[in-house]
Amino acid sequence: MALPKRLEFGIFLAPFHAPFDNPTLALQRDLELLEWLDYLGYDMAWIGEHHSCGWETISSPEIFIAAAAERTKRIRLGTGVIPLPYHHPLLVANRMVLLDHLTRGRVALGVGPGALNSDGHMLGLVHENARPRMEESLDVIMRLLTEQEPFTYRSDWFELVDAHLQLRPYTQPHFELMVASAQSPIGMKLAGKHGLTPVSLTFARSPGGFYHNTLKDLWEIGVESGAQHGHEMKREDWGLVQHVFLADSKKEAMSIARKNSGLLMREYFDKVVGNPPIDGPADQIIDKMVDDGVWCIGTPDDLADSIHRLDEESGGFGKFIFLATELGTHEQMKYSYELAARYVMPKFQGSTASLNMSFEFFKGKRDALAEERETALSSAGQAYEEERAAWRK
Repeated sequence: MALPKRLEFGIFLAPFHAPFDNPTLALQRDLELLEWLDYLGYDMAWIGEHHSCGWETISSPEIFIAAAAERTKRIRLGTGVIPLPYHHPLLVANRMVLLDHLTRGRVALGVGPGALNSDGHMLGLVHENARPRMEESLDVIMRLLTEQEPFTYRSDWFELVDAHLQLRPYTQPHFELMVASAQSPIGMKLAGKHGLTPVSLTFARSPGGFYHNTLKDLWEIGVESGAQHGHEMKREDWGLVQHVFLADSKKEAMSIARKNSGLLMREYFDKVVGNPPIDGPADQIIDKMVDDGVWCIGTPDDLADSIHRLDEESGGFGKFIFLATELGTHEQMKYSYELAARYVMPKFQGSTASLNMSFEFFKGKRDALAEERETALSSAGQAYEEERAAWRK
C-alpha cells in the first residue's frame, strides 16, 4: 500500500442543492456542515464557485470561507475552485492574501478553468480559451506570490502595470495552491509545472466520464510536467474525490441515497450540465455506479475497501475527499461523515493502532495477570488477618 502514514480527509462542497429547495436554508446547512466536520477532525474543505444552472449556489467561495472561518477552529478552507478566466489575477491573489491573514493561515487557493460552460457563456467567454487563460493567469499569480518587485504584464484579456502585492501572505512563503483535474489532464500538467497540489475527480473516468486517462496516467502527466520545470510531485499531496454516503448497513445506505442520487445525476448532470447520460431509470443509476466501484454507498467497511482500491488504481495518494452531496437528510448526511470519522479515518491515520496493540497484547496475558491479581489479593487478605490477630492479643 502506497498511502501515507496519515491520510488526510476532507470534502468538496460545490454545493449541490436542488433548485426547489430554500437557498438561504441550504447555505446555512453548508455552514453547519463545516462546523460539524471541524468538530469531527476533518482536515480540509474545498468550496466551489458557480454562477448558473440553479444547483451550485455559492458565487464567491472567498466570502463563504470568511463566514465559515468564524465558525470553525482548525479545518483548512480552500476555494474549490476559483475559475481563473473569470477574474483578474491580481484581485484573486489579493483576496486570498487577505483571507490568509484573517484566518491565520487556514486557507488555500484552488483554481480551475470553470466547470460550467454556462458561467463562461454569461461572461462572453469562448470555452476553448478557458484553459489557456487559466494557465496564463496562474503563471501571473505565482509571480505575484513569489516575486517582490513590481512587474508589468499585458495580455489580450487583462493587464498589469507595476503590479505587486502590497500585503504579503501570512503563510510563508505562501498559502497552499491546488489545481483541479476534473475534465481534462490540464490540471495535472499545471500542478507539475508549478509544484502545486492536484485534486482529481475519480468519477470523471466513470460511465459517461470525460476522459480516458487512468488515475496512474494522470499522475504520470504531473510527474512529467514537474520534471520539465524542476518540481518533484509528491503523492501525499494528491487528493482524490469520490461520491460517498454511509449508514449502518449497505441496504440502508442504498435505500436512503437512491432517490436523491438519481435526481442529482439525471436532473442536473444530465439535463442541465450536459454530461453523457447513464442509461436506465434515474433511481437505478446508483446500482451501476456502486457495482462499478465508482461511488461508495454503504458502510464504513465499504469505504475502507474503496480507499484501498483507489490506492491500488492510482499508485498512491494523500488526501481522500468526499464529494459533498445531500443524498439524505441533513442529519443523515452528518451521521455519514461521523461514521467515517469514527471508524474509517483511524484505520488510515494510525490513531487506533497502539490502542489495538495494547488490547491484543494484554488479552493474551489475561489469565496470567488474573492469577497474579488473585494471588496478590489473597496475600493482602492473609496479611490483614494476621495483623488483625496480632492486635487482639
